[in-house]
Amino acid sequence: MFGTSGIRGPIGETVTAALALSVGRAVGSTDIDRAVIGRDPRHSGEILSDAVSAGLRECGVDVIDIGLAATPTIARSVAWRGADTGISVTASHNPPADNGLKLWQPTGQAFDESRRAEITGRVEAENYDLATWDGIGNERSWDGATERHAEALVDAGTEVSDCSVVVDIGTGAGGVTATALHRLGCAVETINAQPDGSFPARPSEPTEETLTSLRAQVATTDADLGVAHDGDADRLVAVDETGRFVSGDRLLALFAREAVSRGDEVAAPVNTSLAVDDTLEPLGASVTRTRVGDVHVAERATSETVVFGGEPSGAWIWPDETLCPDGPLAACKLAELVDEAGPLSSLLEAVERYPIRRESIETNAKGTRMSQVRDHVVAAYDDVTTIDGVRIGFDDGWVLIRASGTQPLIRLTAEARDPDRADDLLDTARSVVSRAEA
Repeated sequence: MFGTSGIRGPIGETVTAALALSVGRAVGSTDIDRAVIGRDPRHSGEILSDAVSAGLRECGVDVIDIGLAATPTIARSVAWRGADTGISVTASHNPPADNGLKLWQPTGQAFDESRRAEITGRVEAENYDLATWDGIGNERSWDGATERHAEALVDAGTEVSDCSVVVDIGTGAGGVTATALHRLGCAVETINAQPDGSFPARPSEPTEETLTSLRAQVATTDADLGVAHDGDADRLVAVDETGRFVSGDRLLALFAREAVSRGDEVAAPVNTSLAVDDTLEPLGASVTRTRVGDVHVAERATSETVVFGGEPSGAWIWPDETLCPDGPLAACKLAELVDEAGPLSSLLEAVERYPIRRESIETNAKGTRMSQVRDHVVAAYDDVTTIDGVRIGFDDGWVLIRASGTQPLIRLTAEARDPDRADDLLDTARSVVSRAEA
């Protein structure tokens, strides 16, 4: 039921009001008293929010509905309102026909594996602890959540003296970013700022291809920086002052470099570039790798030695602030860095850009083949990680062989410091999968 980031899928198929009601009942049956709910602007959000709230209240849980809000606002509000759980109604960067549910702990961390398993088990068994008629929970609204988030971002930040930022909200829920940046002292211009869950201006997922308006706006003005969110603003991506898109790996390296001291660790998934390792090594810091998915990065970020966690997809976690990926917080930190240290393009010159190769192999037996790949690789290579697919480390690069979570494919990724070596490593990955087929 749960994917790498909550429950998500097409409305009326995978995700229905009936499912939302069941999840509300399941969460409400886990010995909690109060829950916060909120949603992104997708057209189906109100229906699902109502259903989740009904399920929670049926089990005696009091609900605080904060309405339209960014996912990090919802996650942070759990602690702010003394609640036990938070639920975001969102499909994040997915298309408008999708919606979903993300579940949060008071620390801002998403539900971990054991909690997800408990909710799944209760839904599948219809095992709910429904309240009696006089024990039903009540619901009230709170319209101060976004303001509280903006205040928290300003309190955690540093005043900016001279930085002009264009914020592409993508017609999503991330308007808090513009508010916080303005209060920190930035000159702020917004585009696609009116919430609209059909995402008419651009797709919800912010990529180099979808951010043509932002890139052009920054390139043709005196803006120092451009930032963009997905629909629920848990993600943040950036363009430099020339309008050039910044890859997630390089942004991860930049954030990590600013966060670490000697002996610190940065949590990042197995598909993260060597550029992050090479950036941190001279500082006496290192990368600890996780499964793909910000929920797994957040779990690792609970370690005392981890000071920052991130995914190249645009999820950034500063555990001292919150264990939820907080796109608005990332925007503020990036603006502060540019204001203090100079143009983003110049800052990125210190971060290497290595060649990476990708390929997919079709198969109707990906589970069996991945098991065979794992057995062969563990026996044949020394530096092997099997927490998510199979990652083989070499002195000058790495390969990742990983089954697609949604398609009949095995995905191959290879990176090296040299282009020819990257090609060689992709060949190595192909041969490993071919051996498994034999």
